[in-house]
Amino acid sequence: MMALQVAGGVLPPLPARGGRGRALFRPPRAVASGAAPAAAKEEDGKVALGGSGVAVTKLGIGAWSWGDTTYWNEFQWDDRKLKAAKGAFDASIDCGITFFDTAEVYGAGVSGAINSESLLGRFIKERQQKEEAEVAIATKFAALPWRFGRGSVISALKASLDRLGVSSVELYQLHWPGIWGNEGYLDGLGDAVEQGLVKAVGVSNYSEKRLRDAYERLKKRGIPLASNQVNYSLIYRNPEENGVKAACDELGITLIAYSPIAQGALTGKYTPDNPPKGPRGRIYTPEFLTKLQPLINRIKEIGGNYGRTPTQVLSIRDSELNCNYNVFPYKAQPSTANTTFTSSDSFWVCISLNTDRVAVSVHSNCGGHQVVLNWLVCQGNVVPIPGAKNAEQAREFAGALGWSLAASEVEELRSMAREIKPVIGFPVEKL
Repeated sequence: MMALQVAGGVLPPLPARGGRGRALFRPPRAVASGAAPAAAKEEDGKVALGGSGVAVTKLGIGAWSWGDTTYWNEFQWDDRKLKAAKGAFDASIDCGITFFDTAEVYGAGVSGAINSESLLGRFIKERQQKEEAEVAIATKFAALPWRFGRGSVISALKASLDRLGVSSVELYQLHWPGIWGNEGYLDGLGDAVEQGLVKAVGVSNYSEKRLRDAYERLKKRGIPLASNQVNYSLIYRNPEENGVKAACDELGITLIAYSPIAQGALTGKYTPDNPPKGPRGRIYTPEFLTKLQPLINRIKEIGGNYGRTPTQVLSIRDSELNCNYNVFPYKAQPSTANTTFTSSDSFWVCISLNTDRVAVSVHSNCGGHQVVLNWLVCQGNVVPIPGAKNAEQAREFAGALGWSLAASEVEELRSMAREIKPVIGFPVEKL
C-alpha cells in the first residue's frame, strides 16, 4: 500500500494491483499502511459475455463516433481530432477500460478512408509498440440486402480483421437482423467460432423472438449466444418493455447497451438553448430537452450527493512508480501544505503511471453521465458502451464504476424518466 502526495494533498493508501504477474506499483519512497478500498476490488473484476467464457470490463467504449463523420456533427478528420480520439483510447486503457466496440459500417467504405475499425486497429498497434496492452475487440457484420449465406459473414469478418490488424476478435455480432437470410448469418457466426476467427458471437438490435431463435440455433452447435447489443438508457427503456432485457437475463445473454447516455442528452451538456447539431438535433429538440431538464437536475443532485465534480487533472512526479492504471474512490488526506482538498472531500481518481510523469484525473461531484451509466450497471447483466471522443470523456466514464446508486435512487430516476416520452429508436429494432 502507499500514499501519494498530490498538489498539497495526500492520496491515501493505494492497493497494489496489476496484470501479468507484476504489481501495479513498485514500492515508492514513502509507504503508508491501510486497508484497500472495497470498490477497488470490485473494479478489478470483469464480467463474462453470456456463457462464452470471454470476460470484458464492466464498461466499454463505443467507437461509432470514431468513424461516422456525418451523424456526429458532420465534422471532418484532422490531426487535432485524430489526436483526441487516440487520447480517448489511451485514457480508457489507463483507467482500466479495455473493451472497445466498433463496426464495419462506422465510417466511409472507400478504400483507404478513415473508419472506426482502422482507427481502433491503429491505436492498438501504437499502444502495444510502447507496452503490452490487453484489449478486447467487438465488431459487427452489416446484414446488407445483397449479402447472402454464411459465407458472406466469414468474408466480411476477414475484411474487418484486416482493417483491425488482428487475427481474431473477442466478439463478432450481427449488427441488425437482415430482411432475409438470417439463418445463414447465424450459421456464419458459428463457422467463425469453429474457425477460430472469433472467441464469442452475439447479435444487435434483436427483438425477443429473434433473440430466442438465434439462441436456439447456435445452441444446437454447442455455441452460446453471448450478447445482444441494443439501445438502452434511462430515457430509452424499450428493452425492459419489449421483453428483450428479461429474455437476456433468462437465457444468460449479456445485454450491451449502446447510446447509454442518450448520445449526450443525459449529460446536461445540451439545453433547450443549446441543442446538439446535425442529425441529433432533429432527435433531441429544444422541446424534448425542456421536458428533460427536471430529470437532468435531479441526476446532478444525486451526483453531488456522491461527492464528485467535473474532472480536474493534476500532476505529480515519482520516478520509482511504474504501472498502467488504477481507478478507485478515496477520502482526501490533506498535508500541511496548501490544498483545495478537505478531509470530507471524496473523489474518483484515475491515475496513469506509465512514466515518471503521473497524470492524476480527479473526479469529484459525479457528473450526470456517471450517474446514468451507473444506473444501467445497477440493472444487472448490462455492459454500457458510451462513446468517448477525447481523453477527458473517457476518464469521466471510468468514474461510473466502483460505486452504486441506492435502490431508492435507481427507482426514483426510473419514475421520473417515465414522465418523458422516449425518442424514436433504431427502426431495425422492429424487424
